[in-house]
Amino acid sequence: MAGKPEIFYTDSNVETEPTKSEISNRGDVNDSDQLLKLGKKPVLKRNFSFWSILSLSVTVLITWEASLVLFSQGLENGGPGGLIYTYIVIWVGNLSTFSALCEVVSMAPTAAAQYHWVYMLAPKRSRNLLSFVTGWVTAAGWQGSVASAAYLSGSLLQALAVLTTPSWVPALWRETLLSIAIMAFCMIVAVFLNFLLPKIEICILVLHITAFVGILVVLARMGEHGDAASVFTTFTNGGMWPNQGISVMVGMIGNAFAFIGADAAFHLAEEIHNPSALIPKSMIIGILLNGTLGLAMLIGVCFSLVSLKGEPQSAFPMLDVFQAVTNSVAGAAAMGSIIFSMGTCALIGLFVSASRVLWSFARDHGVPFWRTVSKVNPKSQVPVWAVSITAVITCLLTLINIGSAVALNDVLSLSISCLYASYLVVLVLLLHRRMTGAIAEPNGDEYEIFSPDRLVWGPWRMNALLGTVNNMFACCYLVFVLFFSFWPPATPVKADTMNYSCLGTGAVVIFSVVYYFALAKRQYNGPVVEV
Repeated sequence: MAGKPEIFYTDSNVETEPTKSEISNRGDVNDSDQLLKLGKKPVLKRNFSFWSILSLSVTVLITWEASLVLFSQGLENGGPGGLIYTYIVIWVGNLSTFSALCEVVSMAPTAAAQYHWVYMLAPKRSRNLLSFVTGWVTAAGWQGSVASAAYLSGSLLQALAVLTTPSWVPALWRETLLSIAIMAFCMIVAVFLNFLLPKIEICILVLHITAFVGILVVLARMGEHGDAASVFTTFTNGGMWPNQGISVMVGMIGNAFAFIGADAAFHLAEEIHNPSALIPKSMIIGILLNGTLGLAMLIGVCFSLVSLKGEPQSAFPMLDVFQAVTNSVAGAAAMGSIIFSMGTCALIGLFVSASRVLWSFARDHGVPFWRTVSKVNPKSQVPVWAVSITAVITCLLTLINIGSAVALNDVLSLSISCLYASYLVVLVLLLHRRMTGAIAEPNGDEYEIFSPDRLVWGPWRMNALLGTVNNMFACCYLVFVLFFSFWPPATPVKADTMNYSCLGTGAVVIFSVVYYFALAKRQYNGPVVEV
């Protein structure tokens, strides 16, 4: 069918179709046509090219840095061997998961991502409710991810202060204020320097790779090193679990968190040129690159553990390893400062993506006060309200740390369970659709309409057999990680050591269901058609 894109999905909030001149002012005409076919007006500026979105896909994850920051959990439950082997499992699982999700984003590149795709893939009777719940779960997961990153950056900055200034007295309130200050910096960049974000991300990618080489060389050339047996065949059970296998599985969650945020590019789809092709390409390359760097760094730090002559004293054991390897506080502080800087840079991308999730859900009437939250500044083309609310939510979550660090950790663990749950819902529905042959081949029509009743594959997809097998494997992987993400870190389990992420995730789901039937059912009918 040629000509003007048709209306589909819902019939609410129909607005005047933007003119061609309006579209050209906001980005490439072909990209805008693709968005129009999804029923959305292009209101965000398309700043991202392949290299800039590849840079963001890599630097949002910062896997080698995150694996160092979080490796203490795997070291206690699993040891060096468990840490490395579960890292490989998580890496392969994420590659499988996002290979499958990239097939969906290639069909429908929109900032809404998961909840939009659930609406397209779900049965007609349940698509509204499933889409709504998925939207809330995705938004909660992303808000938790931003709070997690801000909290870790603030904690690492305080750990560096303790390392370099013995008189510094660590306190939860100081940690919280540092996290809020870092969050404020990211908000300034997101609001006032959004037009520079693609160039900033490319610079961060260069720093990401350069810093990796520098720190790995230090670990390889300085300090003592263990043998292969001490790294690849040494396992620990610091959590006192009944057997080593359970201990290793519990410890792998730190590695899982190191890959959180891989879907950031999905939520910037409306700010990328040719998103159907470039998002899958950049995301797969990003996971391959990050996975390789992270594995090399984990192996390097595990070989250097023998340099430690006692139990780690820092809240971040990597700082103790750095100090032992360099035999210098200044050297350890310099290496730690690099990782802190990279964490802050990653937080910028996480923050922007989280705000786009909130904005897109508000645009589709999924949150309270959606008329305000969905507004976009006409001059900067930035959803300032969504950005500001994301910053406020992050600050409120970090304030929990003043009362209880344990409670904050439970809130932050939502980022894994909620995001993995959102991926799982999409992939289960995708598997059903592909096995029933409900997704058609494209016919080459530039204006082919994409609707829930007739799905069409995008330009990026696997062949039928490989795609189905990969889809099945990804679903199994997600269930596996979700199950162990709810486990506490050690036994015996007490009220103050319990992992309450299961309760938190359940609360998000229950709240969204109650809110849907109480209020939102009258205003949420899936993705709103704007053209």
